[in-house]
Amino acid sequence: MKKRSLDKLTPAEWESLCDHCGLCCLQKLENEKTGKVKYIGIACEFLDIETCQCLVYENRHFANPDCIALTRDNIRQIKWLPVTCAYRRLAEGRHLEWWHPLNSGDPATVHRAGISVRGKAVSGQYLYTGDVDLDIEV
Repeated sequence: MKKRSLDKLTPAEWESLCDHCGLCCLQKLENEKTGKVKYIGIACEFLDIETCQCLVYENRHFANPDCIALTRDNIRQIKWLPVTCAYRRLAEGRHLEWWHPLNSGDPATVHRAGISVRGKAVSGQYLYTGDVDLDIEV
């Protein structure tokens, strides 16, 4: 799967590209002037931050309307995906990293390599942001 065209993947192959790093499920801040995106350590309330898998995957877009489906049609336009993301890497004509489960044969290598949010993020389900000023200079 190192250099396959995204357009040629079956639905199962497409799903297998996700390495379950959880980075796309983190809150993000974008600098409107530079377009630079900063990931902050607050995950979607539906992300299990230990396994880095969605707890409501089949219904994620209903449960969280802000959840964006990665598709063949939009993958090249989503600029906030991390440079480690398999979807982004293949869309840019790059190979999958050594730690990707499709290369390593082990879904835990993404965690052992320090790529995932495991141990780096908190779940949004435990945070109250009602009166918090989120106007942060980035």
